[in-house]
Amino acid sequence: MKISLVIPTLNGGPLLSRVLDAVDSQEGTAELEKLAIYSGSTDGSIPSLKEHGFEIESIEKRAFEHGASRDQAISRTSGEIIVLLTQDAEPANERWLKTLVDCYADPTVGAAYCRQLPRTDCNPFIAARLREWNAGRSERIVQRLQPDQALEDLPPMDRLRLCAFDNVASSVRRSTWSRHRFGPCSFGEDVTFGKKVILDGQSIVFEPDSMVIHSHNRSPRSEGKRIYCDHHNLHELFGIRLLPDYKAWRRGLESERERHAEVVEQLDLPAQQRTRLHSWARKYAFWSTLGMYLGANSKAKMAGPLGPIHRWVDRCMRSGI
Repeated sequence: MKISLVIPTLNGGPLLSRVLDAVDSQEGTAELEKLAIYSGSTDGSIPSLKEHGFEIESIEKRAFEHGASRDQAISRTSGEIIVLLTQDAEPANERWLKTLVDCYADPTVGAAYCRQLPRTDCNPFIAARLREWNAGRSERIVQRLQPDQALEDLPPMDRLRLCAFDNVASSVRRSTWSRHRFGPCSFGEDVTFGKKVILDGQSIVFEPDSMVIHSHNRSPRSEGKRIYCDHHNLHELFGIRLLPDYKAWRRGLESERERHAEVVEQLDLPAQQRTRLHSWARKYAFWSTLGMYLGANSKAKMAGPLGPIHRWVDRCMRSGI
């Protein structure tokens, strides 16, 4: 099978160079078709990308969108399998590509995604959240509706687990993408696509032996904004609403603060570092639960009597994502 690789890039810096080197070390990379979505970097990435054999699809920074921009790039490629990688997801070994592509020996597989390992300096709370997400697991999973199942009959969290997909390091079969493009989507295009694949009767494979190193040490506020966008999508796609009202949010906030404080105390850290992490964890508990609460309820609140305020909140929470 001919394989194409698509990477969106914006000021990837030294980490992008490491990712490109790791891609070049993969088995079969000489035949790999490579395309980069280039959205206005100022760090001189183009010569490096071309040196590593990439064609360039240039777009304006303001025109970049996670769904439609990937569709635009994929349409420029010709591979039967399209591998999607972010510029900061570093293949963990030389078997990453082959292991991922081998999933398509099964003709029912429409998409497959990789395991993500946190970096060694990853904040312990963000590392824990990554391990709890589908892409952090260690066991191989084939996600597919059973013949007697209907997606809408499953509990909301089971719907999410069945449709989970992650474009940090993933792949799609061209024939599947041709029927179900990512489409215009500013956030969460991968899970939206995963739902389409499952409803089409195909399989999604999570392949933990295909691994990338990927994590971010964002601020609590930045994490909260991403969680807001996530839970807006998850409610729209699957009906997930973990904190349905203000009282539930307050209870969730206090519970998370207590749990986070216990986690910090269990870590073997110097006193000063432990104090800093306690402060970070309290803010993280606030922003993460606020993101869950407001995100899942945002559509209803924007349609309510305080709609203008909540539309302003929505713009603020999506800014910079």
